[in-house]
Amino acid sequence: MALTLRPIKLFGSHRFNEFRGAVWLQLRRKTKTVATSTMKFPGINNELQMILDAKMDEVSARRRAREAFKDVQLGIDHILFKTPCDGLKMKESFEVNSRGVEIFCKTWLPGTARPKAAVFYCHGYGDTCTFFFEGIARKLASSGYGVFAMDYPGFGLSEGLHCYIPSFDGLVDDVIEQYCKIKENPEFRSIPSFLFGQSMGGAVALKMHLKQPNAWDGAILVAPMCKIADDMVPPKLLAQILIGIANVLPKLKLVPQKDLAVAAFRESKKREMTAYNVVAYKDKPRLRTAVEMLKTTQEIEQRLEEVSLPLLILHGEADIVTDPSVSKAFYEKASSSDKKLKLYKDAYHSLLEGEPDEVIIQVLSDIILWLDEHSLKHSSSSS
Repeated sequence: MALTLRPIKLFGSHRFNEFRGAVWLQLRRKTKTVATSTMKFPGINNELQMILDAKMDEVSARRRAREAFKDVQLGIDHILFKTPCDGLKMKESFEVNSRGVEIFCKTWLPGTARPKAAVFYCHGYGDTCTFFFEGIARKLASSGYGVFAMDYPGFGLSEGLHCYIPSFDGLVDDVIEQYCKIKENPEFRSIPSFLFGQSMGGAVALKMHLKQPNAWDGAILVAPMCKIADDMVPPKLLAQILIGIANVLPKLKLVPQKDLAVAAFRESKKREMTAYNVVAYKDKPRLRTAVEMLKTTQEIEQRLEEVSLPLLILHGEADIVTDPSVSKAFYEKASSSDKKLKLYKDAYHSLLEGEPDEVIIQVLSDIILWLDEHSLKHSSSSS
């Protein structure tokens, strides 16, 4: 599930006493945490249930859970998993990066033809590239595109403390390193390369572009986290308290959080399926992670005019997780000469996962149409 937190809304002044009490309670407990999973799946034996109930802070537990559950995941009744994959070339791998962190990567390629372009995926907060995105990637690969994805350090099947972002800049650098290695492969060097960011992944993609202004041929941003709305910004004193505690106890799970699946998924049946994303992070956000997300959105907000690559921005008009009005402002401010904003009436945050089937089909069609047009444009200019 590609969710992006609006963590700051939950820190309004009316929540100060609750926040202070939570801080005190956590400190008295000496920041100990326990496994919080109580989800019971029908037809699952006790041995598998114990694997799913294990604490997911460390990657070994997450990898065990995914390995034991991946066949069940792909068998759920969701339109994304009904895309045929016959003839596609798919590969999973673990690669150690320059910081010594083992990164999980996955590739989907067309069966025989050379890819029209390479699409590099940036997933959302708490998410992974091994669940809902599997169906999205298969659809793109079936349409002639090479699709490349990775789990950020600390997310999904990559090494690191679960959903801990000590530095958003460092996370972006890790993604750049991994994807640049792929782009340098002779097989993909001569084809256009596009970023595809969902939710918090939209912020990752934008930061990648700002760090490498000429490296990418375009970006598809689905409900991107690119700015905190003005009424979401916390009081200055409260923000300083949050930052101060994060400097001392950065890994503490303390930030209050609502059930985002309810806000993000319009269809209740699809919302229930999010439970099958067993390596997704479902606990309270860690303090340093929340601070890094806030700092990142503040930086991006100040630099929207610097965004210059071709853009496709997609957003649900009823999204209350990331504000569609922010995407409208982003569209207006971006200096890109080639940009398109598509809004979907009554749609929620998870455009590709939680909407009625006809909306999901439409969003996928809009993405593929844009990729087809821009891949052809690139091929024409190259020749």
